[in-house]
Amino acid sequence: MVREKKLVDEVSGWLRLYDDGSVDRTWTGPPEVKFMADPVPPHDQFIDGVATRDVTVNENSGLRARIYLPEQNPTSGHKLPIVLHFHGGGFCISQPDSFMYYHIYTRLAKSVPAIVVSPYLRLAPENRLPAACDDGYSTFLWLRSLAKGESHMSWLNDHADFTRVFLLGDSSGGNVVHEVAARAGNEDITPLGLAGAIPIHPGFVRSERSKSELEQPESPFLTLDMVDKFLSLALPVGSTKDHPITCPMGEAAQPLEGLNLPPYLFCMAENDLIKDTEMEFYEAMKKANKDIELLISTGVGHSFYLNKIAVDMDPNTAAQTDRLIQGIEEFIKKH
Repeated sequence: MVREKKLVDEVSGWLRLYDDGSVDRTWTGPPEVKFMADPVPPHDQFIDGVATRDVTVNENSGLRARIYLPEQNPTSGHKLPIVLHFHGGGFCISQPDSFMYYHIYTRLAKSVPAIVVSPYLRLAPENRLPAACDDGYSTFLWLRSLAKGESHMSWLNDHADFTRVFLLGDSSGGNVVHEVAARAGNEDITPLGLAGAIPIHPGFVRSERSKSELEQPESPFLTLDMVDKFLSLALPVGSTKDHPITCPMGEAAQPLEGLNLPPYLFCMAENDLIKDTEMEFYEAMKKANKDIELLISTGVGHSFYLNKIAVDMDPNTAAQTDRLIQGIEEFIKKH
């Protein structure tokens, strides 16, 4: 007789955890938004000016990455910067091939222009932190192996400027940005060049609720339920939100003054639930005399630009998305 598994926990329509340890990530929220989580197959041919391909980054671990290559004039010979992108999802959900990322990172690849590399980070609770950060750093070291000629991936070896790598991450991917930047600062990464870091609405929090968590409106991309449950599933067993990966400005983290970091473009949203603790990180970086710029999107919430429906239907979401992409483009051109 087969025992029926029992639901142990559920997170805001995104994830269900069962008593046998299995996880179901089928979207159970409003069906009209399901398309944003659906995967987009890779296409080697250029569609709307961008081609995409999935490649294996590490044969031993099976780590893969989605590559976005913008179409260029074949005679230009111009090498493109690399944007190493880390997807969000509270370390527990989403993949880089989801439509919500496809619609924005094809656009970014064309706008900058840049080659976007986005690894399929291992997800919690099956793989708790620091697994996602390890995968992010493994992908960064893979870029170094390509730059050294130890590995080969034609799109990157033929078109990329390996001296201009920018780390960029959405939400929890912003946490991975900071962790990878800190690790890279301790290592000889030549001939790779880490030119900048762009955390967008990173999941920087504390155990104690902030004022903004209590006062700001929840959104489809961030609820208090998601903050609490995703992090309890993702952090090492026994850890709290004051862990260095989720609270890099906290007492348990390595002092920011001692970190060898690239220039940062730190992106926040005015209506983000966790904006108070994000601002605390920004102020701690300034106090540590780090090179950090601030870009605040007004009248919008956490990861607003990933919500294709809002980008298409709401004029302010569309305008703030344009402004965010322009800000990223200008930061990359400057560095």
